[in-house]
Amino acid sequence: MTGPEAADQAARWFAECYGAEPSGVWHAPGRVNLIGEHTDYNDGFVLPFALRQGVRAAASRRDDGVFELRSRQAPEAPATVPAGALAPGTPSGWAAYPAGVAWVLLEAGCPVGGASIAIDADLERGAALSSSAALECAAALALTELYGLSVPRPELAALARRAENEFVGVPSGIMDQSASLLCEQGHALLLDCRSGESSPVPLDLAGFGLVLLVVDTRVRHALSDGRYAERRRSCEEAARALGVPSLRDITDDPGAVERLQDPVLRRRARHVVTENARVLQTAGLLRAGLAASCGPLLTASHASLRDDFEVSWPQADATVEAAAAGGALGARMTGGGFGGSVIALAEAASGGDVRASVDEAFAGHGWKPPRYLEALPSAGARRLR
Repeated sequence: MTGPEAADQAARWFAECYGAEPSGVWHAPGRVNLIGEHTDYNDGFVLPFALRQGVRAAASRRDDGVFELRSRQAPEAPATVPAGALAPGTPSGWAAYPAGVAWVLLEAGCPVGGASIAIDADLERGAALSSSAALECAAALALTELYGLSVPRPELAALARRAENEFVGVPSGIMDQSASLLCEQGHALLLDCRSGESSPVPLDLAGFGLVLLVVDTRVRHALSDGRYAERRRSCEEAARALGVPSLRDITDDPGAVERLQDPVLRRRARHVVTENARVLQTAGLLRAGLAASCGPLLTASHASLRDDFEVSWPQADATVEAAAAGGALGARMTGGGFGGSVIALAEAASGGDVRASVDEAFAGHGWKPPRYLEALPSAGARRLR
């Protein structure tokens, strides 16, 4: 929901919170990562695209230097913080994400003052669709435009990432914020996370008679629980053991992985190296008009995340297996892992069979039924009104 209806709903929520109309409403989308998992903080390649669903920030300036933050999805947890009191850990919870953006903008010398911000969203939290980055990017657009600041999108993505790393405490890479701010409708974004260079890759699935289903397994994850950070530390340790700045530097030398003596580090590095290669192969296939041929690469990515990186979970593995049984061309978990969503690429005519197969698998295990979302590559963050 990104049109006038979404803007009106966010504006009504702002009026309910603050008794006035907002100065503007900004939308930042969530994302699906088509392929390229845990490669971003290894200076590698990723291929995400923006969703229609996302986060709206209705906001107005205020002259008392206070940031007041309210969410329609968490009305019980508002936050009010003077600019001078912003610090990692203050505030906490959902409000840490927009507050962290204000803090990092101030740290970077951007003269943002106080603001009243009301958040509304139609993106499930913890579903691995990057709701946190969408929240950061919506707040970043709102604050910079409210205060008349011109910040290039790639720089704004870097600032939003810094908010998540330093204020919230999640050691994420640059992918999610870049996808939210830089994606184009009908395209994925091939992003080199080392250089910051990006290019659009055509992703007209409907034109090829295909559909990409997002299957929310309804197992919630929290990247701040330490397991994500542990994977990152393992990658850094593997790079040190190989004498390179990051695992990106052995992408062209896959044999280097076998020189690692520690079997865990060897598995982690092998995933990163092979996943970088899969990203570039997938982008090449899409540019050649061979979208259906990407299916096996998606499935290989999932196997690598399950076996080498060990971030999958039972519902994701069952979804991938059931999707294949239902006729999917390929499927994989998406996001940081330990919960969230799976994507399944299928011919449009087979989409119903894939869903039925997954539903049957979940029922057989006694799990809550999954939720489905048809992923349509959409435009990046923007002002709605």
